[in-house]
Amino acid sequence: MRPCARRHFTSLRPIAAALGVLAACGPTGPSRVMPTDALDHAVGDVVGDPTTCVMIAERATQKVIYTYGDRFNCLRGLPACDRPGLSSAKAAVALAETPDGRGASCPSDADGSRRVGWAEGRVASRRGDWIYSAVIEGENALPGREMSARLAQAFRKAGL
Repeated sequence: MRPCARRHFTSLRPIAAALGVLAACGPTGPSRVMPTDALDHAVGDVVGDPTTCVMIAERATQKVIYTYGDRFNCLRGLPACDRPGLSSAKAAVALAETPDGRGASCPSDADGSRRVGWAEGRVASRRGDWIYSAVIEGENALPGREMSARLAQAFRKAGL
């Protein structure tokens, strides 16, 4: 090999190392196959509302790999409806393991003018073993069972 050619290849090593480091910082595992744009559109079409939160998590670890909605709506405490106290969409991820999922609804304020709807369950998918948790709150909030049915439709539409 000519001396100038050897120097050319040697100077590429730092660039290759930097690219390797950058690739390691990218998404890994199931989140890489999550069609986030398609999910955003499909979920927005069926249950989109400014107060909606939908979280999809890996079933084994309950690690959230997709979120629709503002962080505030996913973490705020709302009446749990079918159990005492308040819950959040993040905390309700654990309830997705119930055999038929969960769909619950109830008033979210004292005069009943606002409602909260909860939906949790398995994501029917061949792409991964996932669960979901969803909540919506407001004057026209969908009942939990209706949210479950609509989200199943959205997940199929998004290609899950």
